[in-house]
Amino acid sequence: MNIVDLGLVYDIEVDDGLVRINMTLTSPGCPAGPMITNDIYKVVRAIEGVKDVDIDIVWEPYWTPDRIDPKIRAMMGF
Repeated sequence: MNIVDLGLVYDIEVDDGLVRINMTLTSPGCPAGPMITNDIYKVVRAIEGVKDVDIDIVWEPYWTPDRIDPKIRAMMGF
């Protein structure tokens, strides 16, 4: 399971080495938020050709369990 399967990533744009990621968290007070964004930055920045990473946390649309991949949601019992 990953942030894409969980439906947290809304959009990714790549332009001349700049990767822009629009994503959300499960809630505004998500305690894992800083760890998640730091890990994303490190992993994406390590990709050859990536010069910079811009992660934008957005709250619209608001995340719900309905955004989880259906197969993962079934495994989780949702």
